[in-house]
Amino acid sequence: MDTPGKKSGTDGKTRYALVGTGARAQMYLDAILKTYTSNSSLVALCDLNPRRMELAKEIYAEEIGNRELPGYRPRDFDRMVAEAGPDVVIVTTVDRTHHKYILRAMELGCDVVTEKPMTVDAEKCQAILDTVKRTGRKLRVTFNYRYSPVRAKVRELIRDGVIGDIRQVHFEWLLDTVHGADYFRRWHRDKINSGGLMVHKATHHFDLVNWWIDSTPELVFGLGSLAFYGRANAEERGVEAFYDRGTGHPNAKEDPFALDLSGNAMLRRGYLEAESEDGYRRDQSVFGDGISIEDTMNVVVRYASGAQMSYSLCAYQPWEGYVVNFTGTRGRIELKEVESSYVSGREAEGGLSVATPDKITVFPHWAAPYVVEPPEAVGGHGGGDGPLLEDIFASRKKRDPLKRAAGHEEGAWSILTGIAANQSFATGRPVRTRELVDL
Repeated sequence: MDTPGKKSGTDGKTRYALVGTGARAQMYLDAILKTYTSNSSLVALCDLNPRRMELAKEIYAEEIGNRELPGYRPRDFDRMVAEAGPDVVIVTTVDRTHHKYILRAMELGCDVVTEKPMTVDAEKCQAILDTVKRTGRKLRVTFNYRYSPVRAKVRELIRDGVIGDIRQVHFEWLLDTVHGADYFRRWHRDKINSGGLMVHKATHHFDLVNWWIDSTPELVFGLGSLAFYGRANAEERGVEAFYDRGTGHPNAKEDPFALDLSGNAMLRRGYLEAESEDGYRRDQSVFGDGISIEDTMNVVVRYASGAQMSYSLCAYQPWEGYVVNFTGTRGRIELKEVESSYVSGREAEGGLSVATPDKITVFPHWAAPYVVEPPEAVGGHGGGDGPLLEDIFASRKKRDPLKRAAGHEEGAWSILTGIAANQSFATGRPVRTRELVDL
């Protein structure tokens, strides 16, 4: 799809407003205010927490210069669009509110770029699909994993028929006790906010499979449980020293799972010092009560192409990364990646999750296996962040035979597997995706 946005500014630049100034916003602010300044302009910020908005302005003070960059609260969203006149609204808020800003921005005449997941449940997904159709506005969903060199190389191999028609996929994703645990400290721990890891995290993975094999999910069955995190599980393992938050509690000092916000400048200023504005605690105990998402999940999927997938996600592994195997009518492709772990929102400490890909191995039928070396990965998300941002913000678009840009339909298909899996977790029954939304 084309990049959302129209050149309406007097200087010919696309005008952007950004909603949600937390950790995920930095990538987009860097792009607009540093890399693509010749054709991009940031005209407004919007956030529930004014302190985080002010921190964002302070971080980019040099780039903003002397001009006034207005900040708005969510209740003033319509006024922001009217006064600042953005062509495109970028949405990086809590997942459960994505649809709110996507819908209203399109209704007010703006195109939208949204962080994944597009939304968290079928009802909100349908509302977005209907609004795109009704308004004719463009919606871009940012799947940076599509843009990493190693994953793009896998797409090329499958597209070129190296192993024939794909019949089976086995996909195992491992979240370690640093990155994985972080979802259980934050707002993600409440399924209402995030759709659980099946939607918030696995939407990346389900989108990759849809894109890799060029198909869509038809039937989903899953099992999920909270088997490691949460107070009840910790009690069963003999834990007795509990705490509500990692910052300032004596019981948290010796716990490697605790996060102390006071020990990191960005976390302290962006969250600890901003608590008085919205009451949000970024450092909740992963072994506390009130966690409603799963940490152990297994899913089986049948695709429209006839391919089948077995998928697993576990959030308390000793290393971070994934293993994916494709079996086709002419052979097999195997890929394993080990990723560096990180805590969202922390100042860069060795970079954001830069993948170190192992070699891609192709096993043809009746022939010797061979290794395919992907291009070097540079930057966040396995080298995917930079190419994604270029695709969104660069004035001159490159032809992309891999079709990595994702719109509202791809955004919907990416979450339908996870939404169906959540329903299957609850009912113990398989779920047909076509019964969830009209797509």
